[in-house]
Amino acid sequence: MKKILFLLVATIISTGLFAQDQWKIDPAHSSLNFNIAHSGISIVNGKFLDYTGDLTINGEAFETASINFTVEVKSVNTNVEMRDNHLRSADFFDVEKYPYMTFKSTKVLATGKPDYYLLYGKLTIKDVTKDVIFDVHFGGTVKSDQGEKIGVKATTTINRFDYNINFDPTASGVAKDVNIIVHAQFVKQ
Repeated sequence: MKKILFLLVATIISTGLFAQDQWKIDPAHSSLNFNIAHSGISIVNGKFLDYTGDLTINGEAFETASINFTVEVKSVNTNVEMRDNHLRSADFFDVEKYPYMTFKSTKVLATGKPDYYLLYGKLTIKDVTKDVIFDVHFGGTVKSDQGEKIGVKATTTINRFDYNINFDPTASGVAKDVNIIVHAQFVKQ
């Protein structure tokens, strides 16, 4: 009887482990974007070009998802070289000292609206880790010749001062709030 019970438990555990699907970010079909108000009259858009990301889902329920990203901060790109170099400096990201920013999810909650979720996690920029919540639209899955893919859009707003990005402390030229917009496509592994 003990052997049967042990086999049953082992089967349940191994089935749960194998039910997890692993996905990797497809950078060719993804983008990590941000925008911030400038001088109170316009918006500056930017993105990060070099990053990795993975997604783990247990079964088909998106609320079981776990998402992790690592971004090479020196890959910041606003299409203005002088501004990009300033963003890499100690005034902003200080990429020599803090080359990466990371996001690690802690939970996903369904909102009650189909395909919309709240993604909770820890965002680390420079030497600061803070809790953030992304609004997520789950675009669904598709199968193609390149494999099975999942698409999501995630948005949030952070206060840059919370992450020791203190240039222009009055925020009269560079606003304090930064909007983050992630378009992510993951490929099943």
